[in-house]
Amino acid sequence: MEKERQFHNSKLATRAKELRNNPTKEEIKLWFDFLRTLPVHFCRQKVIGYYIVDFYCAQHKLVIELDGSQHYEDEGEEYDKRRDAYLASLGLTVLRYSNLDFNRNYKNICADILNHIGLE
Repeated sequence: MEKERQFHNSKLATRAKELRNNPTKEEIKLWFDFLRTLPVHFCRQKVIGYYIVDFYCAQHKLVIELDGSQHYEDEGEEYDKRRDAYLASLGLTVLRYSNLDFNRNYKNICADILNHIGLE
């Protein structure tokens, strides 16, 4: 995706590497038990413009976010709105799941992801 490369922010690369090296338990499960096994390529902690996204599939222009409780406080919700609007302006779709929902509905979330990439 040429437009994505144009907005790459090298200043965030170090932070993205730290996040890849210290994933949450939900990120570990989604990556090792599901996304890594799919026939499409996903990146972890991908820098896109001004932000780092949890998972990114360029082929489907898809971002997957697993959100902890801080995302549901006023400040976190406002930040996520700005972030999602920016990503949408690049033509990306953002799927956002809370960690709580992920832990309770893992199979349904996997099915939703499959549906968005046309594998279900």
